Amino acid sequence: MKVLANDGISKSGIELLEKNGFEVDLTKVAQEQLPKYINKNNVTVLLVRSATHVRKDIIDGCNGLKIIGRGGVGMDNIDVDYAKSKGVNVINTPAASSKSVAELVFSHLFGCVRFIHNSNRDMPLEGDAHFKDLKKSCAGGSELSGKTIGIIGFGRIGQEVAKIAIGIGMKVLFSDKLFKEQEINIQFFDNQKVNFKLTSSKINFLLKNSDFITLHVPATDKYLINKKEINLMKNGSGILNLARGGVVNEEELLIALDSKKLSFAAIDTFENEPKPRIKILMNSKISLSPHIGAATLEAQDRIGIELAEKIIEILK
Repeated sequence: MKVLANDGISKSGIELLEKNGFEVDLTKVAQEQLPKYINKNNVTVLLVRSATHVRKDIIDGCNGLKIIGRGGVGMDNIDVDYAKSKGVNVINTPAASSKSVAELVFSHLFGCVRFIHNSNRDMPLEGDAHFKDLKKSCAGGSELSGKTIGIIGFGRIGQEVAKIAIGIGMKVLFSDKLFKEQEINIQFFDNQKVNFKLTSSKINFLLKNSDFITLHVPATDKYLINKKEINLMKNGSGILNLARGGVVNEEELLIALDSKKLSFAAIDTFENEPKPRIKILMNSKISLSPHIGAATLEAQDRIGIELAEKIIEILK
């Protein structure tokens, strides 16, 4: 049986599949050519990440497909219900990248409160001639310890964010429709562990009482953070979107940054991905990354293995 990993798969995932009798094809096939390629090469399993979209046309045009796999959490680029109605298994890897995304949240957050995202832009241009001015402009940063982080969406990623936040002395608020109460287990390098029990807050309470807000929710058909929600936030607070483009109204975000209602934002996922709007890219109050939440070697290794294990379980 042949597996087409159209957006790639880790070496460990390939090795596990091949060990169990699967042939892995790493060809990058253009979106419009996928049905023809899948049928011509008798592909049984199609693996994608965020780049490839698997819509009804591909599902209808590829009768030999038995599994569609998404390396990652969100599956908004796959017509999941339609695929299942046609008898095609749809799998993803919800746990594999949680730690990587959570660590990127704090990469952005530490950078923003200490103006690292700005100094990395300005130092190469002006560091030799205006060192003292840059030093002054980057002074007045703040510590995260003692501050409150509000986590909207408390699945696996949100919980990993909470663990890091607790570890550095932050207060944690979370809001989630599925969880009223959640116990967080933090394990340390020497096998010690600590449990924290957290209770869900109403989203308006979270917005009003958080110094920083981070979003970890699925794709939505309307903004979760719009003008109304931004107005509820603390003056001078910051917001991070490493979830999905379209969760935050970027136009309202720009207005809030320009008016100093918000002090900063961090964005890894964009409304107009893969062509983010220029105003977002050029705004000095926004810390930017190109949708790399799950893009660590460790996460990709776990994703590949988890996909391989699920494929083997279903087909073997």
